[in-house]
Amino acid sequence: MSTNRQRWRRPLLEAALISLFILVVYYYWFGVANRYAIFLYGHTADGIPPAQPFDAITSSRYWMTGLVVAGMVMALYTLVNWLGGRLAARRGRSMAVPDWWRVWALCVVPLAAGIPAITMNVNTPTLPLSAAAASATVALAGLALALLPGRWAAERPGDLVWLALDGVALIPTLLLLRAVELPGRGLSVSPTAAWTIAIGGVIGGAVWLAIMSVLRRWGDQKTPDALAIFLAGVAQSYLLMPLAHHLTAGPPGLRYITVSTNFFATNPWLQLLAFAIAAGLALGATWFRRRASIVPVAG
Repeated sequence: MSTNRQRWRRPLLEAALISLFILVVYYYWFGVANRYAIFLYGHTADGIPPAQPFDAITSSRYWMTGLVVAGMVMALYTLVNWLGGRLAARRGRSMAVPDWWRVWALCVVPLAAGIPAITMNVNTPTLPLSAAAASATVALAGLALALLPGRWAAERPGDLVWLALDGVALIPTLLLLRAVELPGRGLSVSPTAAWTIAIGGVIGGAVWLAIMSVLRRWGDQKTPDALAIFLAGVAQSYLLMPLAHHLTAGPPGLRYITVSTNFFATNPWLQLLAFAIAAGLALGATWFRRRASIVPVAG
């Protein structure tokens, strides 16, 4: 019994800190920050009428907050574990990093309750239950991805860097394949250009993975499995890129939450196709590396 209690003690502490951080960020965005700035109420672009608090465009910003804050957690959690691992190594020790799923499980209740409590009760306008629940759900899904690099950062940071470089190859497929639907949405992109961007992104990703495979073989580096590569690409595309957009896209002093169409296709089948092609690239890379006798990463 005492051993089981100790196994959950560290995850409980981490979950408490992470949940507090996320809820503070949510409270700032929804309760303190200027709604017209953070969610761009009244924003106009390309002849679109001024954005309203609950139109389709603005509503997507509410659940995109979950991905942006998860990106923050991912960056900070990875950095903290990397620093802890390096300090422990200097002392001839290893840093004990809890299982990601334990930390995540302990975050579910406070975030599932806290995010709706904040978004449905502070500032004006408050969110309806459906929008609040969507934001909480996306935040929890993003958090699961955000916690995955923690142990790698502490125990094998070199492998994590190589994995991140593999994941970069999937970003063009995940983010650019949606270009094929842009002409149909009335945007100033020709069908030829849209298809060139989409297909070019897939080809570029395949070439990048081939280059990474050669570099791994040349540098005698082991390779992760296809799932790890796929999740690395998804995390970078949908956590770190929305965070980067939040921090850098606006004019100085303006930090707003992006719309979902900057990262996701509006057609769910096209979005699923992007995931499928990205998964196929990851599988293809691991197949090629097995053929090249590149040793899999243990664990």
